[in-house]
Amino acid sequence: MRRTALVTGAAHGIGALAAQRLAAAAWDVVAVDRDEDGLAATAFRSPNTHVRTCDVTDPQAIADILGMTGAVHRLVVAPGPDTPGAPADEAIRDGFLGAVNVVRAVLPGMLERGAGEVIVIAPPASSPASSATAAAACAYVDALAAEQRGRGVAFRCASPAVGVPGRLVLDGIDRSLARPGQVRVTPGGAPGPLRRALARAAGPR
Repeated sequence: MRRTALVTGAAHGIGALAAQRLAAAAWDVVAVDRDEDGLAATAFRSPNTHVRTCDVTDPQAIADILGMTGAVHRLVVAPGPDTPGAPADEAIRDGFLGAVNVVRAVLPGMLERGAGEVIVIAPPASSPASSATAAAACAYVDALAAEQRGRGVAFRCASPAVGVPGRLVLDGIDRSLARPGQVRVTPGGAPGPLRRALARAAGPR
């Protein structure tokens, strides 16, 4: 069966790594970002990766991409590059509202098919603005997981500490997807298996 993954924030960092891993695993990958040059580097030597320049804070731009993409079986929302000192409203718009826009666009199709994976990787909490963004993103995913429980869609939110390598974050997400039931990873509360693995990887702070 043709499996399609939509990866946002795919021009740099963990988003680029997620897109490349999925392409290597024979997924049909749609890599999305505002950075056209970064997307070209992500897709280099990956014939099953299709790049789309898009601002995820624009719902119509996302709808246009989904009109070309068709069914999405895995959504990976990755954070953009860390910009220390960015205004709080900019960080929240890009890191939270952009994620909400993409999830809202993709989720109905997954629910209709009764299958799919929604993965949101929150930005590392390197500033008050990014901390608030990460908390909002994970709370949103947590609420969706509770609301849509039993409908065939897996929800994951990772909120890695600053300095945790992207490969370890993605390894933890992949392991959690192999388990039955929900594994929620949030900044507060009792840590789940994925959050404990990320904390171990970060080491002493």
